[in-house]
Amino acid sequence: MPQTRRQLIVAGALGTGAVVLGPGVRASAAVVSADLVVYGATPGGLAAAVQFRRSGGTAVVIDPGTHIGGMTTAGLGATDTGNTAAIGGLSHEFYRRVHAKYAGTPVTPTSPARFKFEPHVAAAVFADLLAEAGVTVQLGRKLATVTKAGNRIVELSTEDGQVYRGLMYVDASYEGDLMAKAGVATTLGREGNAAYGESINGVQLRDKHQFVKPVDPYVTPGNPGSGLLPGVSAGALAPNGTADGRIQAYNFRMCLTRAADRLPWQRPAGYDAGRYALLLRYIEAGYAGPFFNTVDVGGGKTDSNNDGAFSTDHIGASWSYPTASFAVRDAIVADHRTYQQGLMWFLANDPRVPATIRSATAAWGPAPDEFGATGFWPPMLYVREARRMVSSYVMTEHNCRGAATVPDSVGLASYTMDSHNCQRLVVSGVAKNEGDVQVGVPGPYQVSFRSIVPVEAQCANLLVPVCLSASHIAYGSIRMEPVFMVLGQSAAVAARLALTTGVPVQQVNISTLQSLLRDLSQRIDISAGSEVIIDSHGTGVTRAGTWLPSTSIAGYYGSDYEHDNNTAKGVNRLRFTPSLPSAGAWTVQLRWTAHANRASNVPVDVVHTGGVTTHTVDQRTSGSQWVPLGTFQFTAGSAGSVLIRTEQTNGYVIADAARFVRA
Repeated sequence: MPQTRRQLIVAGALGTGAVVLGPGVRASAAVVSADLVVYGATPGGLAAAVQFRRSGGTAVVIDPGTHIGGMTTAGLGATDTGNTAAIGGLSHEFYRRVHAKYAGTPVTPTSPARFKFEPHVAAAVFADLLAEAGVTVQLGRKLATVTKAGNRIVELSTEDGQVYRGLMYVDASYEGDLMAKAGVATTLGREGNAAYGESINGVQLRDKHQFVKPVDPYVTPGNPGSGLLPGVSAGALAPNGTADGRIQAYNFRMCLTRAADRLPWQRPAGYDAGRYALLLRYIEAGYAGPFFNTVDVGGGKTDSNNDGAFSTDHIGASWSYPTASFAVRDAIVADHRTYQQGLMWFLANDPRVPATIRSATAAWGPAPDEFGATGFWPPMLYVREARRMVSSYVMTEHNCRGAATVPDSVGLASYTMDSHNCQRLVVSGVAKNEGDVQVGVPGPYQVSFRSIVPVEAQCANLLVPVCLSASHIAYGSIRMEPVFMVLGQSAAVAARLALTTGVPVQQVNISTLQSLLRDLSQRIDISAGSEVIIDSHGTGVTRAGTWLPSTSIAGYYGSDYEHDNNTAKGVNRLRFTPSLPSAGAWTVQLRWTAHANRASNVPVDVVHTGGVTTHTVDQRTSGSQWVPLGTFQFTAGSAGSVLIRTEQTNGYVIADAARFVRA
């Protein structure tokens, strides 16, 4: 029986290198032609192609690798959302589809969104979107050349001799290869604070993911002449705010489980325990963890990321990756894999590591039903940052902080300004990490259309929704998968508009573009967010005492709910703090799962501009729905909150999610 297009796309997502030709795409032996050519099968690229097909154009997506869906399907299942009210359009549809996939229900415009998920579920959702839109996907196509006529791309070719011709192009790769070969201005590394009048760009020696105990970095302790331990740079620390070309660290986002069928940690080929000598000293100094985090995404699985001074981030190993050849990149990826697999093996097996750490690490292992095509290891390295475009508008810290606004918004971002460490070096005789920045933003902010298109003289038919024009620290906030999907969809709408009006993409009518985006439920106005939902594991949650996750009672929001274990009454508290996009009246709602063992007298404090209003809720009833607590006035930002208390409660207290709806 011949394969359907849906089957072929799913096969491609699993790494078979399938080629799927969608409606209207023309192909000969060596030429594929489409209205839109997208380079990069990332979420941003897929959103661009799906939107362009929905608008009636033809589109082809090509990617140098063998994986569809970028990091969203490669282990980053605990989505970095920021304020969920900022996520609109096709991006929000994707997360509603994730919820519907788990619930086994049709997706609707009012379906809940789920932002934590297993990798194979995300892959299935993308497969549905691609199949329904009839999008062409071609894998294993490594970019070789770009041909231009004046300031327009006319075709690109890949190393296997395939030629792609389009009227419009989107570079949705994490590396920015297409824009670079097209002659578009790019930058690498960190600007100094002086470049754009910022405060947290450039070199930053700070306290996050930092050594909390002094560790000697020399081969022979106390003897600089003996050389440095592996992973420690010989460079001198520059003053904070100094520009340099260093790139923040990469890693693999592991999907782990504690289930009995978990896979054991494998000792990788090329394993060298000496790479972890500094970590061993850190442990000997008294550090007991964590060495990686375990954020639950459902199905008893995790999205496990870097956590701490010496963890899964391969600090200093990413610097040459952005501009390297494909062969050198492959070697860098392989080195990251050996480093991270070796780290896990070391923690679980090296007899010098305390037994408590070894047993705690061995209690986790790769999930046996994820990433089977790549040896149960994530199929893609997390390239957090590579090239960045330099266009007529550069997004900066001022945008993130709300101090600068733009008239040509095509999407919102809202995540913390987040950079991972860039180097490990010696400071005052001990090892220090440098580069980690985690500074929150006051609320959603607008992303300029000019930041996703090059200067017109450089290229008039290219859009760049992933490696967009932003300073290093602003990119650290924008570079989240939901935002890439937002900007990918907006790029496709702009490309279609440019074609239908016959103008360079830089000259599309912004008012028309924004009207089209609003019709697609894209959120481009800071005041447009009409709903803010905070899951118990989301941004804006703080806890006191001990709260335990559970999925025992169905009907919860997100991947699970939390409870106080019916103990430590008065000690256990959990607060939901939203980042509201605007001041005004907001209706506050709370969600829990009901059961006879729940407390019927749970005190809940709503903190608003008028003070604190306390409600008592009965969690034995009204479960699995949004229960209104009232409508209150709030200022914009994070001054308001909802606090769940446990004093004198007569059963289990549940914390699932809070919702703020614009009144």
